[in-house]
Formats: sequence, C-alpha cells, structure tokens
Amino acid sequence: MVFVIVGLMMLETKWSDAAMWAFGLYVLSALTDWLDGYLARTWNQITNFGKFIDALADKVLTSGLFVGLLAFGRLPEWGLFLVLLILTREFMVTGLRLVAAGKGFVMAAENLGKWKTALQMVSIGLYLFRDAIKVEAGAEVILGHAGDVTFAIAGLLTVVSGISYFWKNRELFRE
Repeated sequence: MVFVIVGLMMLETKWSDAAMWAFGLYVLSALTDWLDGYLARTWNQITNFGKFIDALADKVLTSGLFVGLLAFGRLPEWGLFLVLLILTREFMVTGLRLVAAGKGFVMAAENLGKWKTALQMVSIGLYLFRDAIKVEAGAEVILGHAGDVTFAIAGLLTVVSGISYFWKNRELFRE
C-alpha cells in the first residue's frame, strides 16, 4: 500500500480527493496490520516468520511514508534528521535480527519498539489527515503541530528502543 499512498500524495495537486484516499488507505493499512497481530495472538497462530515479516512490513510502511512526506515537503525542516535516524535504526535492528536468526534466535518486537512504531504511525496519520481535510487554516496548524510533536517523540523512542535492542542482545556480538 505504501506505493499507492505515495502515488496518491503525488496526485494531490491534480485530484482534489487524492489526499483523502491516501489517508483512508493509510488507516486501512494500519488497521489491517493491527488486526493481523491481534488475530495471530487470539488464535495462537504466532510464528517466527510472522514475527519477522510483521516487523519488516511495519518498517516498509513507516519508512516509505516518512520518505514520501519528506519528499513532498510535508515534514518540518528538522524532519530530515529524524527520517535519517529512523531509517538508520530500522536497518540496524533488521541487521541485528538477521544476525540473531543466523544463530537460530528470533527476535520479537519489544514494547519500546511497539510504542515507537505506534507513535510513528500516529504521526504519519496526523500529517496525512492534515492534508486530507479541507478546513480552516487553524485546524491544519494544530494537526501539523500534533504531527510534529508525535514525530519528535517517536524519534526519541527510535533512539531509545534501538539502544535497548542492541544492549539486550549484545551477546550476539561476543564472538
């Protein structure tokens, strides 16, 4: 869905409903991601493949949309720093997961990582919703600021959770 959502973001100047469709598809993507995890836990269908692919899908969705928001000027100027930080952390943690998998260990998402992802998704949703609604400028400013604050907190959790993953799994590097 990330490609469709970014494609719709590209069309916003040519098609007035594109931003609303982008927001709607984003909400659908986030809800189906949550539903998949909920059903896997409820039906006791948790697998190592599911743990890996769910984390990877979250990274593709959030990273791709942060890059899209950045490319279309929808993030504040300091957003470039946080997007690079997020991408770096995601590559590093994915690399750590691959090292762990090579040693027969599957790393599930930790609570800090889940909170980080949730805040990233909320901030993306706020930015997309801001672009989708056609209301007074005051509401757009409030949503933009709410997106900025959530994005900044997600950036902080990105660093903290990344350090936590590496600290808790430091024994993987003791060779």
